Amino acid sequence: MPADQLAAQAAARSPWLQQRLAELVECESPSADTAALNRCAALLADMGAEVFGRPPELRTAGGLPHLLWPAASQDPVLILGHFDTVWPLGTLADWPYAVADGIASGPGVFDMKAGIVQALAAVALLAPAGLDGSVSLLLTSDEEVGSGTSRPLIEERASAAAAVLVCEPSADGGAVKIARKGVSGYRIGVRGRAAHAGLEPERGVNAGLELAHQVLDLARLADQVEQTTVTPTLAAAGSTANTVPETASAAVDVRAWTRAELDRVDRQIRLLTPRLPGATVTVTGGINRYPMEPGAAMGLFELARAAAADVGMEPPAGVRSGGGSDGNLTAALGVPTLDGLGAVGGGPHARTEHADVRLMAARAALLAALVTRIGQAPPRREGGSR
Repeated sequence: MPADQLAAQAAARSPWLQQRLAELVECESPSADTAALNRCAALLADMGAEVFGRPPELRTAGGLPHLLWPAASQDPVLILGHFDTVWPLGTLADWPYAVADGIASGPGVFDMKAGIVQALAAVALLAPAGLDGSVSLLLTSDEEVGSGTSRPLIEERASAAAAVLVCEPSADGGAVKIARKGVSGYRIGVRGRAAHAGLEPERGVNAGLELAHQVLDLARLADQVEQTTVTPTLAAAGSTANTVPETASAAVDVRAWTRAELDRVDRQIRLLTPRLPGATVTVTGGINRYPMEPGAAMGLFELARAAAADVGMEPPAGVRSGGGSDGNLTAALGVPTLDGLGAVGGGPHARTEHADVRLMAARAALLAALVTRIGQAPPRREGGSR
């Protein structure tokens, strides 16, 4: 289909887009509920079969369902998304899906169920020209909890792709994401010695106090210039109010724009040593996702801006995001990756989560036009051609 017709054809699919979005949001899919994830996977399998003309391959890993529609061609474009959400089962009871003045709200509507529906619509738009055969679609069910079971599948499919397009939510105003911070996660464990806090506290080794020393040391690993953050989050110490704490722990969230910074913090955090005689400190965890650095995205970003012009849209801006996604995993392989091609809206992971349904058709047209552009001029991998 000529690019100048994509916008009109996408607009004609607006009722389909809105109907499918309602169905998908109303099928709750929290990351921690396998039964709910399986129900959502079954719904998506039916939606995708309608578009692709065939059912997906169900790839189960760690008991979790992941859906793959592989491409018929070599070097396909991989469209990537996830259908798990951060919202617990039952959230719909007091926060039902609703649309008012073109704005849809409900759990997972922005992150990232609207993006999935847009991706399916884009594949449908490519079908008349036979370009749907050049697209693989992978929908996973554990992105919100670190992609532990889906990561090998994501990396397998990305390694065989010419490019990866991630339908995570857009940034403000519909901007796409040309860089994402890398993410590490750690648990600092402290063991001291319990004692009665009133009778003989001097016989104890206070794990809570040791943890406080460690938290202060952790904060010093951040780098404001490099915008590297090292943030102690969930912390706990002790068992009763009148006992010197025997154990304590803290979770630590690390974010950095470069691989070198993530590696630096990883090395230094493993050198933590106890301050109090008799205390021990252990560090577990590590680097989860290296950054998606701009070099992986810039070629696709320019193609996306040209694709927007093809379908009569204002070219999207490109921004950097402090949050991670599965785009980090594919970019780390050197595969050209562009993120944030999903819905326009806001409020991810908050009760203000919303998506603009009036823009869904245009975003689907943009995605289809971008796939077309990639087919005409595949981007170069970092470090050279494919």
